[in-house]
Amino acid sequence: MSGASALSVPRLGVSVGVWRGGEVLLVRRGGATFGGLWSFPGGHVEWGETIEDAARREVLEETGLRVTLVGAPSPHEIILRDDAGTVVRHYLLMVFAGFAAANADPACADDALDARFMAPAEAERLPLTSGLVGFMTRTRRLVDGR
Repeated sequence: MSGASALSVPRLGVSVGVWRGGEVLLVRRGGATFGGLWSFPGGHVEWGETIEDAARREVLEETGLRVTLVGAPSPHEIILRDDAGTVVRHYLLMVFAGFAAANADPACADDALDARFMAPAEAERLPLTSGLVGFMTRTRRLVDGR
């Protein structure tokens, strides 16, 4: 493993671009690593859980919404380094597309500080996690093409 310990392997996570009409669901993250940034709902995959089940569970835990997933997920790798260049976090996210019922409203829960549907133009004015604008475009295409 060339210098890496068993505890320093990449973590597998999921996130979901949830759409309701022309609006996307975003959550404002709490916690030290991504605190204050807006992102798709998501989190870690639990041992023995499929990535699809993890995606649906994370959306439900963070927003109270049940979603329908569409299409295949897209990978997104996040490697965070400290000032010396040492890797401090490494995540592999599988980014899903999904949709919620037309009358679905999120209720902020779990580690999310806020959760709401918004137009993509509004979302782009917020502090977003890395790569989110591109994933908004990809997930919307999948949902629109279902």
